[in-house]
Amino acid sequence: MLKRILVLSFAVAIVVVAGFSLSTLAGDVKRPVAKVIPQIDSIHGYERVDDYFWMRDKENPEVIQYLEDENAYTSSVMGHTEALQEALYQEFKGRIKETDLDVPVKRDDYYYYTRQEEGKQYDFYCRKKSSLDAEEEIILDMNVMAEGKEFLDLGTYETSDNHQMLAYSTDETGSERYTMRFKNLETGEILSDTIPDCAGNAEWAADNKTLFYTVPDDAWRPFRLFRHTLGTDPAKDELIYEEADEKYWMGVGKTKSREYLFLSIGSKTTDEYRYLKSDNPTGQFQPIEPRKKGREYSVVHHGDYFYIVTNDDAIDFKLMKTSVKTPGFENWEEVIPRRDGVKIDDIDVFKDHMVLYEREHGLQTIKVIDFKTGKDYMIDFPEPVYSYVTHSNPDYNTDLVRFTYESMVTPNSVYDYNMVSRDRELKKQREILGDFDPNNYQSERVFATATDGARIPISMVYPKGMKKDGANPTYLYGYGSYGASMDPWFSNIRISLLDRGFIFAVAHIRGGGEMGREWYENGKFLNKRNTFTDFINCAEYLIAENYTSTEHLAVSGGSAGGMLIGAVVNMRPDLFQAAVASVPFVDVMNTMLDATIPLTVVEYEEWGNPNEKPYYDYMMTYSPYDNVKAQEYPNMLIQSSLNDTRVQYWEGTKWAAKLRVNNLGDKMMLLKTNMGAGHGGSSGRYDVLKEYAFQYTFVLEALGIKE
Repeated sequence: MLKRILVLSFAVAIVVVAGFSLSTLAGDVKRPVAKVIPQIDSIHGYERVDDYFWMRDKENPEVIQYLEDENAYTSSVMGHTEALQEALYQEFKGRIKETDLDVPVKRDDYYYYTRQEEGKQYDFYCRKKSSLDAEEEIILDMNVMAEGKEFLDLGTYETSDNHQMLAYSTDETGSERYTMRFKNLETGEILSDTIPDCAGNAEWAADNKTLFYTVPDDAWRPFRLFRHTLGTDPAKDELIYEEADEKYWMGVGKTKSREYLFLSIGSKTTDEYRYLKSDNPTGQFQPIEPRKKGREYSVVHHGDYFYIVTNDDAIDFKLMKTSVKTPGFENWEEVIPRRDGVKIDDIDVFKDHMVLYEREHGLQTIKVIDFKTGKDYMIDFPEPVYSYVTHSNPDYNTDLVRFTYESMVTPNSVYDYNMVSRDRELKKQREILGDFDPNNYQSERVFATATDGARIPISMVYPKGMKKDGANPTYLYGYGSYGASMDPWFSNIRISLLDRGFIFAVAHIRGGGEMGREWYENGKFLNKRNTFTDFINCAEYLIAENYTSTEHLAVSGGSAGGMLIGAVVNMRPDLFQAAVASVPFVDVMNTMLDATIPLTVVEYEEWGNPNEKPYYDYMMTYSPYDNVKAQEYPNMLIQSSLNDTRVQYWEGTKWAAKLRVNNLGDKMMLLKTNMGAGHGGSSGRYDVLKEYAFQYTFVLEALGIKE
C-alpha cells in the first residue's frame, strides 16, 4: 500500500463542485474561496494530493475570473489605505529627477545614452556624433512604441559596427518572446525584415549586414542560433547551431576587440564556448574547449590570446590564457591561481590593462593589471560596506574603466577610473530630490550565527540615532539562490521606510554568492534548507540584539526569494508579523516534476531532479506549497504576474488558496496578480512605483504603523 503524504487542507472535505463559494466580507467584496478538485499523482511509492491543480489552466475562464475576484478582494481590503498609497507614490516620484539623462557611453565616434522625460513611462534611446554638444538623434522612443499597449520591454538593442543599422526586439506581453526588427539609422527607415519569437539576444557580424540571433524552444530555453542577412526572407534564415540537451542555454556576443563572435552554451554547472572570426560570418563556430560536466569557464579576447576564467580545480575560479591558434584545454596556461577566500566574479580587458572583478571575504574588489609590466593594484573604496556594478566599457583603446559605486546610504555614482594615473572622475551621482541627506542614515554589517556555526552577514541601514530597544519596524530581505549576490545597494524608495523609523536589512544567506562559491554550494541541492534556516537565524539575531521584535518584523523576497519566504513562514510563522512574496517559486514539486514547464529541466542543476528519490524526499521537506499546514500565519501579500514564464502565475495563486484555508489566525492573506505583465512586473517606470507604493502600504498596515 502506498504511503500517503497529506497535502490536503483540513477543509478539503467541503468540496465546491463548480464556481466559488464566497465568505468573509471585506468592504464591498467578499473573500474568494477556490473550489477544490483533488488531483493525485504517485511517484517513488508516495501519493501527492493537489487540491488546486485546476488553476494551471490559463485558458479556463473560471481561472481568470478567480484571479480577478482575488484582485477585487485585495483592492477592497486595502481600500482604506488608498490615500497612503498615493502619498507613498508621490514621495517616490518626488525624489526622482523625472527629466534626466544617463551618462553617455562613447563607442567610436558616437555617444550613446538613454534619457527620461517628466510624465513619460519609458526611456528615449539616443545618440550624438563626435561631441556631446552635437545634435541629438533619437534612435528609439519607447513611449511612442508603447502607445496602446499595457506592457513593453526592449530585448535586443544592438548597433552594427559602422553605426548605420540597429537590430532591436520588443516583448509586448511580458512572456519574454521577442519580435526582432531593423532600423536604418541613416534614413530612419524600419526595414521589412521582421523575425518573430526571438530570445532577446543577438549580435552583428563585422560586415554590418549579418545578424546572429537565438530562438527559444517551448520551454523558453534559447536553443537555436540562426543567421540573418538584411534584405532576405527571415523564414529562410540558416540554422547555425541547435542545442539538444535541455539543460543548456545559449547566447551570442562579440569580443571587445570586435575580432571574434562567441557562442556561449551553458548549464548551471557546465560551459562551452565556440568562436568565429567576426569578418567571416559564413564560417563555422569552432569550440574553444568542448564541455566537460562540472567545468565552468568564460572567455575574453586580447591580442594573440583568449583569457579564461574557470573553476577547473578552483572552486572560486582562477585565470588562464591560451593562444587563439590553439585554444584547447591542453594548452591553457595559468595566469592567476586559485586563492583561498578570493573569488573571481568577472574579467575585462583593454589594450593595455586587465581588470579583475573579485570578491574577498564578502566584499567586492577591483584589481587592475598592467599588461606590459605585469604589476597590479587594488582600487580603493571609501566606505566599509558598499557595492559596485560593472559597465560594458566598449572602448578597447582606453585607459579608463567605468563602474557604478553605491552603498546603502550613497546613491549610485558613475565613475571613470584612470588605470594609469589612478585618478577617478565622478561622471554622475543619482540626484535624490527633496530633503534627502545621507548624513541622516547609518549602515553597518553584522553577523548572525547559523545553527551549524556559520557566520551569516547582514547588511543594514537605519536612521541615525536608532535605539536598540526592540521597537524598530524592520524590513528584512533575502534571496539565497543561484549563487546570486545581493550586495548592499541604494534605493530612493527605501527612504520612505527609513524616514518612518525602519531598519532595512539584507540577509546574505547561503545559496547566494556573497561569500564565495562554497557559500553557494552549501545552499543548493541537498543543502538547500541552509538557505531557510540561515534566514530564520538572521531574524532571530535581529530580535535577540534588540534591533526589532516579532511584532515589528516584516520579511520579503521575490522569485526564488519567494520560495525562501514560503519556506520560512511554514517553518517559523510566529517569527514574523508580515511577509511579502513576489512572483514566488513555491509549488516546487509540481513544477520540478513537469518537464514541459518552461525552465524546469534547466533547474535540475539548482534544486535537484525530484525524479530521483533522494532529491524528491529532500525537496518535499521544504517545498512551500506542499508544507502548508494548519497554523497561524503572518500577514501575507503574494504578488504574481499572469504572463510570467519563469514562475508561472498559478504557483502564487494555488499557494494563496491553500494558505487561506489552513490559516488559523485572522491576519491578512492577500493575492495580487498583474494581469498584463511577466516576471519583472510592470514595465512603465511610474507603474513600478505604484507597485512599490502598494507593497510598502501593506507592510505599514500589517505592522500597525499609522500616518
